[in-house]
Amino acid sequence: MAQSLALLFFFMMLFIQTMAGGIHPKWYDARATFYGDAAGAETMQGACGYGDLFKQGYGLATTALSTALFNNGLTCGACFQIMCVNDPQWCIKGATPITVTATNFCPPNYSKTTDIWCNPPQKHFDLSYKMFTSIAYYKAGVIPVKYRRVPCVKNGGVRFELKGNPYFLLVLVYNVANAGDVSHVSIRGSKTALLTMSHNSGQTWHINQNLVGQSLSFLVTTSDGKSLHFNSVAPSNWQFGQTYESKQNFKK
Repeated sequence: MAQSLALLFFFMMLFIQTMAGGIHPKWYDARATFYGDAAGAETMQGACGYGDLFKQGYGLATTALSTALFNNGLTCGACFQIMCVNDPQWCIKGATPITVTATNFCPPNYSKTTDIWCNPPQKHFDLSYKMFTSIAYYKAGVIPVKYRRVPCVKNGGVRFELKGNPYFLLVLVYNVANAGDVSHVSIRGSKTALLTMSHNSGQTWHINQNLVGQSLSFLVTTSDGKSLHFNSVAPSNWQFGQTYESKQNFKK
């Protein structure tokens, strides 16, 4: 009895820790298509604010999300595990589930009423060709899948790309580990208090404040409620168009 209770307690604690971390072990139903071709020249850019996905560490392990999953861009940066299911003709037998990062938006098309995969309320992933053909044959075109959120594994610290002008600062927050998607950002100049940034689009955040000549610190909160302070990430001589990497990242 004591051993059974101990096992029950262990699994209860594991479940609580998993849910608290914002990562959900349950698999959900969706569908998937692909973009690009075997040459792998295309990378998904756009709605999330990311630039060169290879330089930023995302590569081709990426996906665009339908409206039902995109959450107005706040899901950008989240990681998903996906497997092809219930289609013996097109699913590759024994294929290992793929892990991809959300880097773009798959827009709805209201000009048609059928077979428009990204229209609400459908949950849909538009994968890179490489990722799609890791789990299914490309001739399938569209496949049924199961998906779940998983922790993002990243190398190095959280990165902050700065754009704008002296009176408008736009910050792209990326290379975020664990939950991956950011829900809140605040900024502090070396001469200011902590200031709340507004969500712009994807994982870009902005503030109408002149912070030129001040070192910049950030408070970042991810979708699982975890927050980290990034002190003096950008030195006082920071420049627009530059990226500054912190020395820390989120953990499970």
